[in-house]
Amino acid sequence: MTKIVVLGAGLVGAPIAFDLAKDKNFKISIVDKDAKPLEKFENTAIKAICRDLSNAGSVKEIVKDFDFVVSAVPGFMGFQTIKAVIESKKNVVDIAFFPEDPFLLDELAKKNNVIAITDCGVAPGMSNILVGHAHNLLDKTENVEIYVGGLPQIRQKPFEYKAVFSPIDVIEEYTRPARLIENFQVVTKPALTECELMDFSKIGTLEAFNSDGLRSLAYTIDGKNMKEKTLRYPGHVEKMKLFRETGFFDKNEIEINGVKISPLDFTSKILFPKWKLEKNQHDITVMKILVEGYKNEKYKSFTYDLFDRYDSKSETHSMARTTGYTASSAIRMLISNIYTQVGITVPEFLGKNQKCYEFIIDELAKRGIHYIEKID
Repeated sequence: MTKIVVLGAGLVGAPIAFDLAKDKNFKISIVDKDAKPLEKFENTAIKAICRDLSNAGSVKEIVKDFDFVVSAVPGFMGFQTIKAVIESKKNVVDIAFFPEDPFLLDELAKKNNVIAITDCGVAPGMSNILVGHAHNLLDKTENVEIYVGGLPQIRQKPFEYKAVFSPIDVIEEYTRPARLIENFQVVTKPALTECELMDFSKIGTLEAFNSDGLRSLAYTIDGKNMKEKTLRYPGHVEKMKLFRETGFFDKNEIEINGVKISPLDFTSKILFPKWKLEKNQHDITVMKILVEGYKNEKYKSFTYDLFDRYDSKSETHSMARTTGYTASSAIRMLISNIYTQVGITVPEFLGKNQKCYEFIIDELAKRGIHYIEKID
């Protein structure tokens, strides 16, 4: 019996646990500091553990009796959490999307004989896997474009948006400078810039803006031009720019009537309840990836399209499915010994491995998540 623990019982962590629990050979536990999200595991085979994961000691104490770990904690906790897991000598798949460089932990992972797969969600995650796969089939990669967004199926004013993953990480998308590759050089641009309108057959017109989603691709893929843009319903960018540029997303504390509070904390209290995706509200995930280059001196392009909806049968939101099932597929891949490279692994490394690529694509297809490939 393989023992797996999921750290974090939020919008994505919970579906990962439920998906893994379908395998009779797995014994699943899930941990969260809040009792409320753990209530959904009552009367299931999944063991719920209420524990604070904010310090390394707690993480090490929790994971010591497990064979594999999935880290689904918020991004600001991600680096310290996976570091503690690696120090505990446990193989781990991470979807925390922490801002730190994961390769800072590569030597530690190798020293502890640990396989650590980071950024293993939908984007980053499957976007990297698909780019890595196409790049590996080319002699020279000229252009990489990634467009991705998680959206509510029903548009409601004023935001026409619901947070389909950790809301604090959503705001990070609007504030963290975006790294792009232009003529083989890393350039940095403000988030929410270079907004453009794009048409998608199943949803209509969306706006795309610069976000810091290339992550490790900026350093592991030798592409001439590469960019990642987030998709939202038209008009959302201007609203978020207004919040950002008037200081509502600032982290530095200010004093109001003798009380110190950061504008971000205040804004979060106001926005997050309005952005909450309720159980009966449905979402969609849209992604388009274009990789262009040359093979045997001939131009070649790879296009991958994803359009995924809320699954009413399992009552699982689309972003949780597309993100979480990538991670649960990666765990199954590790358990099957298909991938055995010790150290830090970013998803594009999996894409370059044909067996890993096919395994994850097949596992996602079994769960109704289909990436449509077109090669020209």
